[in-house]
Amino acid sequence: MKKELNILAISGSLRNQSSNTLLMHAMIKLAHTNLKFEEYDGLNDLPHFNPDLDVEEGPVSVQNLRAQLKHSDGVLICTPEYGNGVPGVLKNALDWVVSSGEWLNKPTIVIAASPSPMGGDKAHASLLFTLNMINAQVLQEGCLTIPHITLKMNKQGVIIDSETQHALQNSLTILGEACNQMKV
Repeated sequence: MKKELNILAISGSLRNQSSNTLLMHAMIKLAHTNLKFEEYDGLNDLPHFNPDLDVEEGPVSVQNLRAQLKHSDGVLICTPEYGNGVPGVLKNALDWVVSSGEWLNKPTIVIAASPSPMGGDKAHASLLFTLNMINAQVLQEGCLTIPHITLKMNKQGVIIDSETQHALQNSLTILGEACNQMKV
């Protein structure tokens, strides 16, 4: 019997109909039943990172992010690319946990999806760079860039491309296996 694993799912977009939020939801539906997802919805609530505010427990919204990370076995990030980089709200969230350690050795996969032919590759690379700096256990073999996401997923968030669906399922399997190994 597989252990129940708690996965924190983060979309790097605040847009209501974001392809990456829809992709995150699609991945949650594709996941094995032992993966229990909690969606982080507080990106918009985090103040701009300021070390002067990061005293004692810090702002409540930061405490919430840190608590969700601490109680998760792994992390799934689905992000768009804005201006050839990581969306500011997602980078801001990472900045709040640089020195607090909740992401330390936490199995993490990053999926960057874009309607462009590059698939959000610059945001993906930048995000991996930051996650490695904060010592997340980035599972490179489970990380993906998905070009032309609007041709691979419909407006309802259903993956309509079998190759993409298989790659996403594989990423989730890799994440689950790494989280299981951490729990041993």
